[in-house]
Amino acid sequence: MQIGFWQIVIIVLLVVIFFGRGKISQLMGDVAEGIKKFKKGMSSEETLDSKEDKSKDSNSKSEK
Repeated sequence: MQIGFWQIVIIVLLVVIFFGRGKISQLMGDVAEGIKKFKKGMSSEETLDSKEDKSKDSNSKSEK
């Protein structure tokens, strides 16, 4: 069973009717903001990990 073009159109129309255009755009904005925050968190985590690795390397060099 395949989803056809008209079935997709009907689903989109129902979503727009139930949620309205304003809520959909607001929801998409919230999703985009969440993705940006996730990427920022992942990049800051990587920089923290690299800083910890560098500090461990410098500590091990200073101990020798």
